[in-house]
Amino acid sequence: MTLNTAPGPGPQSAITVGEIAALLSADLADPFAVLGLHDENGTLVMRAYLPDADAVTVVDAASGEEVCDLDKAHGAGIFAGPVPGRTEWFPYRLAVTWGDWREEIEDPYRFPPVIGEMDEYLFSEGNHHKLYERLGAHPTVHEGVWGTVFAVWAPNARRVSVVGDFNYWDGRRHMMRQRGRSGIYEIFVPGIGAGTTYKFEIKGPGGSILPLKADPVGFGAEHPPYTASIVREVGTKVWDDAEWLESRQARNSVTAPISIYEVHLGSWRKAGPESRFLTYRELADTLIPYAKDMGFTHLELLPVSEFPFDGSWGYQPVGLYAPTSRFGTLEDFQAFVDTCHDAGLGLILDWVPGHFPADAHGLNQFDGTHLYDHMDPRRGFHPDWNTLIYNYGRPEVSNFLIANALYWLEQFHIDGLRVDAVASMLYLDYSRKEGEWLPNIYGGNHNLEAIDFLKRMNAVAYGRNPGIMTVAEESTSWTGVSRPTDSGGLGFGFKWNMGWMNDTLAYMGHEPIHRRFHHNQMTFGMMYAYSENFVLPLSHDEVVHGKGSLIGRMPGDDWQKFANLRAYFGFMWTQPGKKLLFMGGEFAQWAEWNHNESLDWHLLDGAPHRGMQSLVRDLNRMYREHPTLHVRDCEPGGFEWLEANADAESIFAYLRLGNSGDRPVAVVSNFTPVPRENYRLGLPQPGRWREIMNTDAADYGGSGMGNQGAVEADGSVGWHDRPYSALITVPPLSTVVFELDA
Repeated sequence: MTLNTAPGPGPQSAITVGEIAALLSADLADPFAVLGLHDENGTLVMRAYLPDADAVTVVDAASGEEVCDLDKAHGAGIFAGPVPGRTEWFPYRLAVTWGDWREEIEDPYRFPPVIGEMDEYLFSEGNHHKLYERLGAHPTVHEGVWGTVFAVWAPNARRVSVVGDFNYWDGRRHMMRQRGRSGIYEIFVPGIGAGTTYKFEIKGPGGSILPLKADPVGFGAEHPPYTASIVREVGTKVWDDAEWLESRQARNSVTAPISIYEVHLGSWRKAGPESRFLTYRELADTLIPYAKDMGFTHLELLPVSEFPFDGSWGYQPVGLYAPTSRFGTLEDFQAFVDTCHDAGLGLILDWVPGHFPADAHGLNQFDGTHLYDHMDPRRGFHPDWNTLIYNYGRPEVSNFLIANALYWLEQFHIDGLRVDAVASMLYLDYSRKEGEWLPNIYGGNHNLEAIDFLKRMNAVAYGRNPGIMTVAEESTSWTGVSRPTDSGGLGFGFKWNMGWMNDTLAYMGHEPIHRRFHHNQMTFGMMYAYSENFVLPLSHDEVVHGKGSLIGRMPGDDWQKFANLRAYFGFMWTQPGKKLLFMGGEFAQWAEWNHNESLDWHLLDGAPHRGMQSLVRDLNRMYREHPTLHVRDCEPGGFEWLEANADAESIFAYLRLGNSGDRPVAVVSNFTPVPRENYRLGLPQPGRWREIMNTDAADYGGSGMGNQGAVEADGSVGWHDRPYSALITVPPLSTVVFELDA
C-alpha cells in the first residue's frame, strides 16, 4: 500500500502532519490506511496509536523476536517508524509499556477485513437474508487470534469507532474501516468476547460527535435504564426440537386448532416480596406448564426485542435483534423456546417493523442523518406514538427488517410473527389530517414501499421457513391481507378480526334487555368471515386505557357478569376463526391490566374465578378434540346459521361442519337471563346429540341447568329449515354445544 510520503515529522516520513492531525482528532474514515504495517516505497513502516502509552516495540508473532522500537515523537500516543531488516509483511504483536507495566497486545490494524464484497453487494441491493451473520458483534477466531468482529452500517459518517470498557470508551482507540461504498464499517478487536459491553461513537457528516449509539444489530443489551449493547454468541445453540419443526406445518395450518395465550412476560407473574421479574428460565418452569395445562396450542409474547421504556410494553423497541435483558440472556430465551416446543406449544412473537422510538442511543439520526427514517415528517413521523417510521423504500432498511424477521425465525426457532400496527404501515394518511401526509407517486394514500416490504417479508419468511405463520394486526378492510403474494395479497398467514372483536364486545356491554336492538353486532361478522384467514382476538388492547377488564365490561350483578362472560367465551370458541385470549381473561381478572403489577392470581381462591378458568381449559380441549370446530375455520362450508334472527330472544343458533366423516356440531347461545326450556332446535341428522359443552354447568359456577347429557333428534317436526329437530333446554346467559353421537 502506498501512502502520502510528503516530508513530515518522524524517521523516513513514517507519518505525515495530516495523518497526525487526523489521528489526534479521531477523524479517519479509513484508519487502516494509516495504522498498522505498510510498505512505503519498498520500506516497511509501522504506525500505532496508543494514547497514554510510554513505549511501543514491534514483536514478531511467530518467533517472539523484538524487531524494533517505534518512535514516539509525533504526538500524544502516536508511535511510528521503519521496520529494519524486513522486506515483506509479517504477523506481529506490539509490546506496550504503560508506566511500570509492560504487556504484549494484538494490533487490531494488522487484521484483514471480514466483510466480503458479496456481503456488501447483497446488503446494498437489500437481499442479504443473513445480515445478522455479518453486522453486529461476533466472537470469532480471525487469523488465528481470538476476539470479536464489530460491523455497523453508517454510510454518512465521517468516522465510526467501537467503544467500551475494553478501551475506556475512547473513540480514538478503535476507529473502524469503511468497506467500499456499502457504508459498512468494521473492525476486529482481539482479546474480547461474549459479555463485553460496547457502543458506537460516530462522527457525523458535519464533524460533530453524536450521542453514543447502541448496535442496531446487537444481540444483547444492558438492562434499562442502561443502554449499551452486549456481545453475545449467536448460532451456537444445540436445539432439541427437530421433531417439533417437522410437525409445525400441520400445527400452524388454517385447518389446525390454534388457540393462543397472549402474554406480557413482565406482568404475568412476579416473584418475591420485591415483585421482581421472572427470568426466561423461571417462566419456562411456570408459564409454559400453565399454558399447556390450560389447553392453549400457542403462546404469543408481547414484544421481547429490547426496549428502553417499560410503559411501551415493548412496542417501541430499540434493539430489534436483542431479546430483552429484563428476563435474562439470549441463551436463556433460546432455552425458553426449546421448552415451549418440548411441551408441544408453538411460540409467536409480536414484531414491530412499523415504527421506532426517537431515543438518542437508538436508530434516530444514527449516522447524523435520517438513515432509517424519512427526513420529511409527513412520511417519517407517527403522530399517534411520537415515533419514527422506517424508510421501507431504502434497500438497506428493508433488508435490516426482513433479516430481523428471519433472525427470530431461524436463530430462535420462533413459530410465528404477529406484525403490529399493519394498517399504520399501509396508509400514508393513517391518523393524519389533511396536509399532514404526502401522497404516493400516483396521488393515492397507499404506502407502496411498505406494501412491497410486507409482501417481500412474507414471501421470504415462508419460503425459507416452511411451517411458520405470520399474523397481521390490520384494522381496516384492506383486501387480501392473508392471501398469497402471487395472488395479489400481502402474504400473511392470518389476520386479526378486529371487526368481530369490536362488534361482539360492544354487544356484550349492553344490558340483556337492550341486546335485541343490537342483534346484528353478533351476526354481521359472518358477512366477511371468510374474506381472510381470521384470528378472533381478545387481546391486551381490550383491557387497558380505561376499557376495564373483560369481566368488568359485562352487565349485571356478579353472577350475571360471570355468566355473560362464560356464554361469550362459548360463543367465541365455536365461531369460525382461530382464538386468542390475553392473560388474566381466562380466570376473569377484575382489574384492568397493569403492566407494572402481577396478575391477580389470588382470585383463584374464589369459586367463580376457578370456574371460569376451568371453562376456558375445557373450551380449549373441546376445540382441539373435535375437528368440526377447527378444520374449516377459514372456509364458508364450515358454518351454517340455524337461527340468526331471534333478536327478541337474543338467541343465536348455528352448525359447525367439518370434513367428510366429521360429526356435525350444533351451538345455541342465549344472551338473556331468561332460561329457554323446550326450545326447538333444527338439526341436519336424526339421533342422539350429546351435550359436549354447557357454560352454565355447576362446575363452571353456573346454575347447573342443562340437557342431562344428550337430546334426541327425530323427523316428527322439521325446524330451522332442517328435516329434524330436538327439544332442548337453553340455560340463562349460556352457550350450549351438541355433537351428533357416533
